[in-house]
Amino acid sequence: MFVLILVGAFAVWLVWPRRPSLKPAPEAMSVAEARSVLGVDAGADAAQIRAAYTRLMRNAHPDFGGASEAAARLNAARDRLRAG
Repeated sequence: MFVLILVGAFAVWLVWPRRPSLKPAPEAMSVAEARSVLGVDAGADAAQIRAAYTRLMRNAHPDFGGASEAAARLNAARDRLRAG
């Protein structure tokens, strides 16, 4: 009986939602704020935006010791500047 309870509890733990999605919508960020986050000027082209994003994401990515909130903010800024 104890084993069944333990297996059931483990199954619930596996499927239980760990956290809500932290990805902000790209529309929530202004173009000026997105440029500020990535550190690019108003005349930056797609290659400069990509280079800034890559440089910053190396430190912010959660798999490499960064915070998921910082990575989500960088993703939102990149997506906002891609959208125009």
